[in-house]
Amino acid sequence: MARKRFDDSSCSVARALNEVGDWWSLLIVLQAMYGTRRFVDFQQELGIARNILGDRLNRLVDNDVLRKVDVGEHGPRFEYRLTDKGRDLFPVVIALRQWGDRYNPCPGDPPLDLRDRRTGKPIRQLEVQDAEGNPLSVRDVIVPDDPDEQEPDTAHRA
Repeated sequence: MARKRFDDSSCSVARALNEVGDWWSLLIVLQAMYGTRRFVDFQQELGIARNILGDRLNRLVDNDVLRKVDVGEHGPRFEYRLTDKGRDLFPVVIALRQWGDRYNPCPGDPPLDLRDRRTGKPIRQLEVQDAEGNPLSVRDVIVPDDPDEQEPDTAHRA
Protein backbone atom coordinates (compact mmCIF):
# COMPACT_ATOMS: atom_id res chain seq x y z
CA MET A 1 0.00 0.00 0.00
CA ALA A 2 1.51 3.32 -1.08
CA ARG A 3 1.84 6.07 1.46
CA LYS A 4 -0.38 9.08 0.84
CA ARG A 5 1.46 12.28 -0.08
CA PHE A 6 0.23 15.70 0.97
CA ASP A 7 2.21 17.96 -1.39
CA ASP A 8 -0.95 19.75 -2.57
CA SER A 9 -2.73 19.82 0.79
CA SER A 10 -3.87 23.15 2.19
CA CYS A 11 -2.81 21.88 5.64
CA SER A 12 0.71 23.08 6.48
CA VAL A 13 1.12 20.30 9.07
CA ALA A 14 0.43 17.66 6.40
CA ARG A 15 2.88 19.31 3.98
CA ALA A 16 5.56 19.52 6.70
CA LEU A 17 5.08 15.82 7.49
CA ASN A 18 5.85 15.07 3.84
CA GLU A 19 9.34 16.38 4.46
CA VAL A 20 10.20 15.28 8.01
CA GLY A 21 7.34 13.13 9.28
CA ASP A 22 8.49 9.61 8.54
CA TRP A 23 9.92 7.19 11.09
CA TRP A 24 13.58 8.30 10.85
CA SER A 25 13.80 11.84 9.50
CA LEU A 26 13.40 13.82 12.72
CA LEU A 27 15.79 11.48 14.50
CA ILE A 28 18.36 12.19 11.78
CA VAL A 29 17.70 15.93 12.19
CA LEU A 30 18.08 15.56 15.97
CA GLN A 31 21.44 13.80 15.51
CA ALA A 32 22.54 16.58 13.14
CA MET A 33 21.60 19.08 15.87
CA TYR A 34 23.87 17.12 18.23
CA GLY A 35 26.70 17.55 15.71
CA THR A 36 26.60 14.27 13.79
CA ARG A 37 27.79 14.87 10.23
CA ARG A 38 28.97 11.66 8.57
CA PHE A 39 26.90 8.80 7.17
CA VAL A 40 28.71 6.20 9.28
CA ASP A 41 28.14 8.24 12.45
CA PHE A 42 24.40 8.63 11.77
CA GLN A 43 24.24 4.88 11.19
CA GLN A 44 26.11 4.10 14.39
CA GLU A 45 24.11 6.54 16.55
CA LEU A 46 20.70 5.49 15.23
CA GLY A 47 21.20 1.81 14.41
CA ILE A 48 19.50 2.38 11.07
CA ALA A 49 19.96 0.23 7.96
CA ARG A 50 22.28 1.74 5.35
CA ASN A 51 19.66 1.76 2.59
CA ILE A 52 17.06 3.49 4.76
CA LEU A 53 19.58 6.02 6.05
CA GLY A 54 20.72 6.80 2.51
CA ASP A 55 17.13 7.28 1.39
CA ARG A 56 16.24 9.58 4.32
CA LEU A 57 19.43 11.63 3.98
CA ASN A 58 18.74 12.08 0.25
CA ARG A 59 15.15 13.18 0.99
CA LEU A 60 16.30 15.62 3.65
CA VAL A 61 18.84 17.05 1.19
CA ASP A 62 16.20 17.22 -1.59
CA ASN A 63 13.86 19.05 0.81
CA ASP A 64 16.64 21.49 1.84
CA VAL A 65 16.63 20.38 5.49
CA LEU A 66 20.23 19.15 5.20
CA ARG A 67 22.93 19.94 2.69
CA LYS A 68 25.54 17.46 1.51
CA VAL A 69 29.05 18.90 1.60
CA ASP A 70 32.12 17.32 -0.02
CA VAL A 71 34.88 17.60 2.61
CA GLY A 72 37.28 15.08 1.05
CA GLU A 73 40.87 16.15 0.50
CA HIS A 74 41.96 12.93 -1.23
CA GLY A 75 38.74 11.86 -2.88
CA PRO A 76 35.06 12.27 -2.14
CA ARG A 77 34.02 12.29 1.49
CA PHE A 78 30.70 13.84 2.40
CA GLU A 79 29.16 15.39 5.48
CA TYR A 80 25.55 16.37 6.09
CA ARG A 81 24.91 19.73 7.66
CA LEU A 82 21.71 21.45 8.75
CA THR A 83 20.41 24.26 6.57
CA ASP A 84 18.54 27.23 8.01
CA LYS A 85 15.36 25.28 7.28
CA GLY A 86 16.73 22.33 9.26
CA ARG A 87 17.86 24.50 12.18
CA ASP A 88 14.35 26.00 12.27
CA LEU A 89 13.11 22.54 13.33
CA PHE A 90 14.81 23.06 16.71
CA PRO A 91 11.63 24.21 18.54
CA VAL A 92 9.70 21.32 16.96
CA VAL A 93 12.26 18.80 18.23
CA ILE A 94 12.32 20.40 21.69
CA ALA A 95 8.50 20.41 21.85
CA LEU A 96 8.42 16.71 20.90
CA ARG A 97 11.10 15.93 23.49
CA GLN A 98 9.20 17.77 26.22
CA TRP A 99 5.93 16.09 25.22
CA GLY A 100 7.63 12.68 25.18
CA ASP A 101 9.25 13.26 28.58
CA ARG A 102 5.84 14.13 29.99
CA TYR A 103 3.69 11.42 28.41
CA ASN A 104 6.11 8.66 27.41
CA PRO A 105 9.15 8.89 29.69
CA CYS A 106 11.93 6.34 29.58
CA PRO A 107 11.34 4.00 32.54
CA GLY A 108 14.00 4.48 35.19
CA ASP A 109 15.66 7.44 33.49
CA PRO A 110 15.12 11.11 34.25
CA PRO A 111 14.20 13.44 31.36
CA LEU A 112 17.10 14.90 29.45
CA ASP A 113 18.31 17.99 31.29
CA LEU A 114 18.42 20.73 28.64
CA ARG A 115 20.22 23.90 29.69
CA ASP A 116 21.06 27.26 28.21
CA ARG A 117 24.74 27.08 27.20
CA ARG A 118 25.31 30.73 28.16
CA THR A 119 23.68 30.75 31.63
CA GLY A 120 23.60 27.08 32.57
CA LYS A 121 19.95 27.44 33.55
CA PRO A 122 17.30 24.89 32.51
CA ILE A 123 15.21 25.80 29.47
CA ARG A 124 11.50 26.51 29.95
CA GLN A 125 8.70 24.33 28.68
CA LEU A 126 7.67 25.53 25.23
CA GLU A 127 4.25 27.08 25.01
CA VAL A 128 2.10 28.87 22.49
CA GLN A 129 1.68 32.52 23.42
CA ASP A 130 -0.52 35.39 22.34
CA ALA A 131 0.92 38.65 21.01
CA GLU A 132 1.46 39.90 24.59
CA GLY A 133 3.29 36.74 25.73
CA ASN A 134 0.39 35.14 27.62
CA PRO A 135 0.09 31.34 27.34
CA LEU A 136 -2.62 29.92 25.08
CA SER A 137 -4.18 26.46 24.98
CA VAL A 138 -5.81 24.78 22.01
CA ARG A 139 -9.16 26.08 23.30
CA ASP A 140 -7.92 29.67 23.02
CA VAL A 141 -6.97 29.51 19.33
CA ILE A 142 -9.23 29.91 16.29
CA VAL A 143 -8.73 29.75 12.55
CA PRO A 144 -10.73 32.50 10.87
CA ASP A 145 -12.85 31.41 7.90
CA ASP A 146 -11.71 34.64 6.22
CA PRO A 147 -8.07 35.47 7.07
CA ASP A 148 -8.86 39.20 6.86
CA GLU A 149 -11.74 38.80 9.33
CA GLN A 150 -10.92 39.58 12.99
CA GLU A 151 -14.24 38.67 14.62
CA PRO A 152 -14.23 35.32 16.49
CA ASP A 153 -17.81 34.48 15.51
CA THR A 154 -16.77 33.87 11.88
CA ALA A 155 -14.13 31.29 12.77
CA HIS A 156 -13.74 27.68 13.84
CA ARG A 157 -11.50 26.21 16.51
CA ALA A 158 -8.08 24.87 15.55
